Amino acid sequence: MEELDRSRAFAKDVKRIVVKVGTAVVTGKGGRLALGRLGALCEQLAELNSDGFEVILVSSGAVGLGRQRLRYRQLVNSSFADLQKPQHELDGKACAGVGQSSLMAYYETMFDQLDVTAAQLLVNDSSFRDKEFRKQLNETVKSMLDLRVIPIFNENDAISTRRAPYQDSSGIFWDNDSLAALLALELKADLLILLSDVEGLYTGPPSDPNSKLIHTFIKEKHQDEITFGDKSRLGRGGMTAKVKAAVNAAYAGIPVIITSGYAAENIDKVLRGLRVGTLFHQDARLWAPITDSTARDMAVAARESSRKLQALSSEDRKQILYSIADALEANEKTIRAENELDVATAQEAGLEESLVARLVMTPAKISSLAASVRKLADMEDPIGRVLKKTEVADGLVLEKTSSPLGVLLIVFESRPDALVQIASLAIRSGNGLLLKGGKEARRSNAILHKVITDAIPETVGGKLIGLVTSREEIPDLLKLDDVIDLVIPRGSNKLVSQIKNTTKIPVLGHADGICHVYVDKACNVDMAKRIVSDAKLDYPAACNAMETLLVHKDLEQNAVLNELIFALQSNGVTLYGGPKASKILNLPEARSFNHEYCSKACTVEVVEDVYGAIDHIHRHGSAHTDCIVTEDPEVAELFLRQVDSAAVFHNASTRFSDGFRFGLGAEVGISTGRIHARGPVGVEGLLTTRWIMRGKGQVVDGDNGITYTHQDIPIQA
Repeated sequence: MEELDRSRAFAKDVKRIVVKVGTAVVTGKGGRLALGRLGALCEQLAELNSDGFEVILVSSGAVGLGRQRLRYRQLVNSSFADLQKPQHELDGKACAGVGQSSLMAYYETMFDQLDVTAAQLLVNDSSFRDKEFRKQLNETVKSMLDLRVIPIFNENDAISTRRAPYQDSSGIFWDNDSLAALLALELKADLLILLSDVEGLYTGPPSDPNSKLIHTFIKEKHQDEITFGDKSRLGRGGMTAKVKAAVNAAYAGIPVIITSGYAAENIDKVLRGLRVGTLFHQDARLWAPITDSTARDMAVAARESSRKLQALSSEDRKQILYSIADALEANEKTIRAENELDVATAQEAGLEESLVARLVMTPAKISSLAASVRKLADMEDPIGRVLKKTEVADGLVLEKTSSPLGVLLIVFESRPDALVQIASLAIRSGNGLLLKGGKEARRSNAILHKVITDAIPETVGGKLIGLVTSREEIPDLLKLDDVIDLVIPRGSNKLVSQIKNTTKIPVLGHADGICHVYVDKACNVDMAKRIVSDAKLDYPAACNAMETLLVHKDLEQNAVLNELIFALQSNGVTLYGGPKASKILNLPEARSFNHEYCSKACTVEVVEDVYGAIDHIHRHGSAHTDCIVTEDPEVAELFLRQVDSAAVFHNASTRFSDGFRFGLGAEVGISTGRIHARGPVGVEGLLTTRWIMRGKGQVVDGDNGITYTHQDIPIQA
C-alpha cells in the first residue's frame, strides 16, 4: 500500500511550506558556495512564491562558508613561519558570524534577480521558551508572507549559548533540522521538506550497494532496522538528525519529505505527489504493512482466505461483489485523483499515447466496472455445480463438480481497470489472487486494491487478494509451483514470453493481439466500412483491435478498396502496406505483418481470395480474433471453420471479443492457447473439477461382490 502515501499525505491543500536546505547542499568542495545548486533552489522557491504558496526557508551553511573565508584570510595574513606551526581549529561562533552575512548576501542577490524579496531571521534556542516571542514570531512571519516575502531562518550560532556549534544537542532545538521541524509546528505549516545530499533515507549507508531507499518511513517498522552512516561532512547531524526532526514533526501532524537538494525540480515533484525521497507521516503505519511478507507468505495467505471464501454461502459470496461495486462508485473521486497522478507521471515520462490511454480511469469506466461486477454477482454460482452424475454401482453415486483452481498470479501492464475485473472474477470463482500491475499504474492499482479489500468481510480477510508492489518479488513468486496454481500474464509479447520461460507453473494468456478483418468481394460495402472503422478506432490500444486489414483483389477494381482506405485515413489512421497494397495504394511498406500497433495505425494487404486470407492469418496472426465481412454464406462458413483462432467472427467487429460483451461478466484475460481455456477467459476458465462420491459402505475387495452399473443420472436443475 506504499503507493498511496503521497496523495494521502497531501490530502488537504498545501499552502504553507517550510523548506530546509542542508550544509552539504549549500556548499561544495572546500566549503565554497555551490552556486548552481543554490541558484536552482532559489528559482524553485521563487516560482512557488509566485504561484501563491507561502514559502519559509531554513538554511544551513553559514558556519561552513565562514570557516572557508576565515581560513583564506588566515592564510593571506600568515607568514611562512606561521604556517609551519600547528594550526588551531577556528572558533565556530566566529565562523558563524562571518558566514551568515555572506550567505544572506547571496540569497538577497539571487532573489533580487528573480524579483522576490527575502528577509533574514536569526533565532536562538532560548527565545522559544518565551510565549511572547513565539506570538511575535507568528505575527512577523504572517506579515512577511502576506507581502510575498520569503523569510530565511537560521540559528544565530555567533551568539548562541551552546558550548560550540555542532557539539551541543541540548535545548528545544539542536540544529537546523530540528529548527525547521519546530518552525513547521509553530507556524502551522502544511508541509516540511528537508533537502539533503542523498535521495532520502536508506536502510543503511547510501554508499552500501545493499542499502535500499525507504519511500515511506514507518516508525514501528524502520526505527530498529536502519543503520546510519557518518554524519554530514560539514553539517551538525547528518541523516540521524534529519530523521529525528522528521519523526517529531510528522507525529505532531506535519507531513515531512526528506529528499535530495541536488536534483532539479524535486520540490515541485514533491508537491505534485510524485514518488521522490522518503515520506514521514503520522498515518504511515495504516498504509503499509509493518512486517514484510515473503512471496510464499502472500501465496499461502491467499490460499487460506480462498478456502474461507469457498466456505461461505452462495448468497454471501454474491454480497461481497455487490459491496465491491458500491465501494467503487462511492470512492470514484479518490480513485480518479490517484489515477490522474499516474497519467500525469506517464505523460511526463513521455510514454506512448496508447499506453497513456490504457491508464485513464474516467467516471464512465468506473461506472462500467461497477456494472460488470454486479453482473458477475447476478450470474449463477459457479462453485460446486454438478457437471456429471453417475451411478457407479448400486447405492454408489459419483459426481463431477466445478471447483476453484486455487491461487492465481496475474501480472498485467498499464490498465488499472484490469485489476477490478480480475479481482471480481477471482472472488466469484472462489480463488485466491496475487496481483502485480505495471509501475505506470501503481497509484491507481493501490487505491483500487484498497477499495476492494476493504469491502471483503473479516470472515474471509483482505489477504484473499495480495498486491505485489515490487518487480523483485516476481521471480520468487514464479518459483512457487506448490502454492500458486496458474499464472496469467496480461501485457506485451516480451512479458508473456519471459514468464513462460521462467516458471513451472501453468501459464494462460496471449503474447500478441494481431487481429485481422478480411473484406470479401461479396461484402456489403457500408457494413464493411462500419466494421473496419470500429475494429480499428473504437479503442486502438486494445488487444482485440484490428491490426491488419485484408481485402479481396476484386475490390481494387470497383473502388471499394479506396473507400475503405478513405474511411480509415479520414479518421487519422496511419496506414502501412504489404508488398501488394503498398504498390497499389502508394503506402509506406510495413516492416512486418507480425506487428501489433496498439495505436491509430494498421497494415493493409490485398489477397487473392478467402483462401489467401486464411493462409495469411495462419502465417502472421496470433490466434486471437479474426473476422470476415461477406454476404456469401458458403465463404463465411469456410472462414469460420478453417481459421484456427480463439475467436472467429462473421460480419461483426473484432472489438466484440471481450469477456463482458460475451456475457461472461468480465474477463481475466484472453487465451490464445488450447489448454485449458481459449478466448476471453471468464469465471469458467478459472475453475477446475473434482469428484464427489457418496456410498453406503462399499469396498473394492478385488472387485468381488460388486456389480458396476455406470449409469448416467439426470442432473436436476
